[in-house]
Amino acid sequence: MPQSLSNILVHLVFSTKDRVCFLTEEVQPDLHAYLGGTLKSLGCPPIQIGGVEDHVHLLFALSRTITIAQVTEKVKSASSKWIKPRGPGLQNFSWQAGYGAFSVGQSEVDRVSDYILNQAHHHHHGITFQEELRALLAEAGMAFDERYLWD
Repeated sequence: MPQSLSNILVHLVFSTKDRVCFLTEEVQPDLHAYLGGTLKSLGCPPIQIGGVEDHVHLLFALSRTITIAQVTEKVKSASSKWIKPRGPGLQNFSWQAGYGAFSVGQSEVDRVSDYILNQAHHHHHGITFQEELRALLAEAGMAFDERYLWD
């Protein structure tokens, strides 16, 4: 086949360091737009971006020329530099070191998009980021060591 084609959809999740609630409702729309623009610049078209005060969810199509680790590093680095000058309480902002990346089938795009759009409602009912990530890992059948999951 002379042409390389791919359709790999990724649900990427990561939090602020120590889950500090830096991402207020005022910051979120601009941050989500910035994250989407960064994904686009990497050749990874965003499908849905959302989150709450202490974490974000990004659903996007992975470019065939970049790894998930590279996308994550570039998105986190660029957005961290972008957000720090946005307000007096943001100069100490940082993302956690790790992330969760989950494959999404084309038939699951609407369900995952709705899940991301409803983050505020989901977390309003007392679900913490830690509980949410554990559930996502379990749903994906991913083994993890709790000692190394949080920073």
